[in-house]
Amino acid sequence: MKVLWLVSITIPAAAEACGLQAGDVSGGWLTGQLNALTNRPDAPFLTVCSVDGRTKTALTGGKGGVRYRILPDGERDTFTVLLRAEKPDLVHIWGTEYPAAAAMHAAALALGIPALVGVQGVMRDCAAHLCDGVPAPYLHSGPLQKFIDKRVPGALLDKMQARFDALAGAEAELLAQARYVTGRTGFDRAAVADLAPNARYFACNETLRPAFYTEPLWHARTCGTAPVLLMTQGNYPLKNLHTLLKALPALVAHWPGLVLRVAGWGPLDKGALLRPVIEAMFPYQTWCARLIREKGLEGHVQYTGPLQETAMRQAYLDADVFVLPSYCENSPNSLGEAMLLGMPCVAARAGGIPDMMGEGEGLLYGPPGDAGALANALANLLEDPGAAAGLGRAARRRALVTHDPAANARTLLEIYTAISGEARP
Repeated sequence: MKVLWLVSITIPAAAEACGLQAGDVSGGWLTGQLNALTNRPDAPFLTVCSVDGRTKTALTGGKGGVRYRILPDGERDTFTVLLRAEKPDLVHIWGTEYPAAAAMHAAALALGIPALVGVQGVMRDCAAHLCDGVPAPYLHSGPLQKFIDKRVPGALLDKMQARFDALAGAEAELLAQARYVTGRTGFDRAAVADLAPNARYFACNETLRPAFYTEPLWHARTCGTAPVLLMTQGNYPLKNLHTLLKALPALVAHWPGLVLRVAGWGPLDKGALLRPVIEAMFPYQTWCARLIREKGLEGHVQYTGPLQETAMRQAYLDADVFVLPSYCENSPNSLGEAMLLGMPCVAARAGGIPDMMGEGEGLLYGPPGDAGALANALANLLEDPGAAAGLGRAARRRALVTHDPAANARTLLEIYTAISGEARP
């Protein structure tokens, strides 16, 4: 069987095989799933395709028994030429919302090649909850902000909302045409039932980054040390850093040395002269910085900067609790990674999160914007390290099943076989 993948990023193996600089992309769970599948003796012949604006011509290379194709654009005609050259039995499109996904899907259908669409996030719901909890003055940009943004892009929330709405529309258009869809949670299955009523749904979990399957595992830190919380993203409001900031004062009052570490860039500061411009162009970061000042959290919130796989793993191990307060997630890899390491987790009861971590495997709170409920859940884990460690062990047992590389590769191959057999007549 010959299978062609379309992925939304150029993974490092593809860049290396095609002589393109790898950049900052780690490949993440795509690399994990690819490795697990190609390690099987009955693996299909795989071609992995991505669109990368850094190249002006199509690039081809091979590595580890996989053919990589990097294209300069994601137009339907470009994909038609590719599919005629590759002649795959099946196309697997990873993700629903980026423009190349729709173009590849249309090209495959026109050529009579079955196409499997993989749901990652559910953009319809992400768009609906993108700016939940953000005060109205931060949501709208003025003429001067828009003028500056055209020349030096910022992170204006109305522009971000328009982009998410457009992605949700693209997702809906693609799924309306889809015949085969794969997902992982009851949340995305319900979305597929609504957006792709004529599609056959296949369940298949993700294989995460290799480093998170190795030891050492998380263990409780020395008694008496100041607690450390970890959150992996905080630069746009869907991830809900603002509610966590509102929850922190109650915790700091009980644990004066408590620190929240946020993996990623913090608010920019280029000096007093540029500060008003930066604050205007990055309204969410500005509001979070204001919350930190108003609630006396200076010194209690630390931004780590972007972390690659090994450093990210260590950040989990150095923390006491992983926090995921997002307003909407499907099956967040960050939660899966924390669970694989055996880490105590607190997460919002939203989207597909309860499908990943049930009661007795971590603490779920809700609704996501309830700062008091979030503070109580975190306090419960910090006050009882033994119970927290027990939840972490249960979470790891669950994650080893959910993210089992061999099982997920076997399931994916079974899906390919089922679709190929159904489409062949």
